[in-house]
Amino acid sequence: MAAPMVNVGAAKEKEKEVKELTIDDVKHFSFIIDNVIGEKKPKKQFFFPFGGIPQIPKSREEIMIGAFFESCGFRTVASCLVGFALGGAFGLFTAGIDPMSTMTTETPTTRMVLKEMKARTISYGKNFALVGAMFAGTECCLESLDYKQVC
Repeated sequence: MAAPMVNVGAAKEKEKEVKELTIDDVKHFSFIIDNVIGEKKPKKQFFFPFGGIPQIPKSREEIMIGAFFESCGFRTVASCLVGFALGGAFGLFTAGIDPMSTMTTETPTTRMVLKEMKARTISYGKNFALVGAMFAGTECCLESLDYKQVC
């Protein structure tokens, strides 16, 4: 491919249009630099984590969101929901493998099998949710206690 042709006359006209910097422009530029990156830049409260890999300081909103996700209530609810989903998956799996728990002499229909699967899925889900919520809630509450109060 050939290089595009440059109009030399147009480039010289643009050079003439560029005005030279004046003292006022330099003063305004230094004013902008001082307020953007210099000594007059407004200071903010930053949280600096200790040790580890250097990180960008977190803003106040990021700290608030992190505190919410680390709270005992959120951990308990999240463990409850994840426990319910995991228990439901295990219940569905075991219902597909185990024979039906209701022993009847008649041949099981699709409706009976689906009812058994639903009942077992919900039962396992409730049990796993309860255990997950109890474990996470107890662990978080004990973790948040002040060590000096306990000892």
